[in-house]
Amino acid sequence: MRTRGNRRRKAFHRRRDSIPMPQQRTAAYRHGEPAARSRGFAIAIGRARGAALDRRPRARGPRPAGRRIGVARHAGRGPDPASGRTAGRNAGLARERDRLDEAIVETTAALEGLRRELHEAEAKWDETRGLLDTWKDRHNALEIEKTQVDSGLKHLAEACIHELNETIEAVCLKFFEPLPPGELEAREQEYRELREKTESMGAVNMMAVEEYQEAEERFQFLSTQRQDLLDSIRDTAQAIEEIDSVCRRQFKEAFEAINAGFTQVFVSLFGGGHGELRLLEGAGESDAGVEIVAQPPGKKLQNVLLLSGGEKALTALALLIALFRFKPSPFCVLDEVDAPLDDANVDRFASMVREMSSNTQFIVITHSKRTMETASTLYGVTMEEPGISKIVSVRLN
Repeated sequence: MRTRGNRRRKAFHRRRDSIPMPQQRTAAYRHGEPAARSRGFAIAIGRARGAALDRRPRARGPRPAGRRIGVARHAGRGPDPASGRTAGRNAGLARERDRLDEAIVETTAALEGLRRELHEAEAKWDETRGLLDTWKDRHNALEIEKTQVDSGLKHLAEACIHELNETIEAVCLKFFEPLPPGELEAREQEYRELREKTESMGAVNMMAVEEYQEAEERFQFLSTQRQDLLDSIRDTAQAIEEIDSVCRRQFKEAFEAINAGFTQVFVSLFGGGHGELRLLEGAGESDAGVEIVAQPPGKKLQNVLLLSGGEKALTALALLIALFRFKPSPFCVLDEVDAPLDDANVDRFASMVREMSSNTQFIVITHSKRTMETASTLYGVTMEEPGISKIVSVRLN
């Protein structure tokens, strides 16, 4: 079977090599002409495809009777390994043949596209060549006409000079008065100086006028943009000034209201004394700091930083409650704010929270039993088993 396959491949190669190609197209292919090379290759592929199609029926035709008889004779002795390999090889050859047929079809389609592109390029080439020939003829005609005009002008000038019978110098002396002695040298010296100055200026920019016009237009555009920016800056500054005015007014109103509320709540929590808010000196109203000054009962007026822990906590609570009274919030969380307070101050704090709970819902995290007694609902977290937390809720009436 291998010998038969080799003979088939050799026959295919001999048939492919025997495909005739015109000498003119072969020469064009060798000399690198794309159009001739594409057409010759297309002809060769088409003939090879035809030859492959001619061999297809023979390749798939019925096998000789002797081979069928031989298969029948060996059927009783079990499958023949050689026949299995032959069937596999035939299947591979069939797949290879199908792949080559598909490649031939794709190549033929590509060649058809290249042929159409070649025809379009040739048509464009012919059109361009015709235009070039037309322009060449027009150029030659204009050259001839120019030569004739130059010759006519030359003859006309010679005729004028001949008729006048005067030289150009004589005409100049007739219309211009001769210079006095020494004037010519002075004029020549002045001419040389002017020429040197002109040469020192460098090359003349013939596009200076156009560049000046472009620069002028650019200047006008930028001037307009600058004016727009100045107007925008003025409007923005005016808006900022208005906003600052509103902010200062609102800050002043809020500060006065919160300061009054802080003083009132401070007296309620401490049972006396005095507390107030002060703006720090040396800073503008827009960025001024706030200082808390407190005077618990029996003590002098001093900064909040000098108070004890419980007094600081009560002062902070007084400021917080004053803020809530100025801008009430629907929700508030307090985390162990009563920890540094004694029982009397805890009672005042709880009373204040109960009073404000009508407008604000408070969640207080605490360990104080007195604070828990004033709550409406208690939530406790216990750990009956190690590592397992449990939440217990109790509603108090």
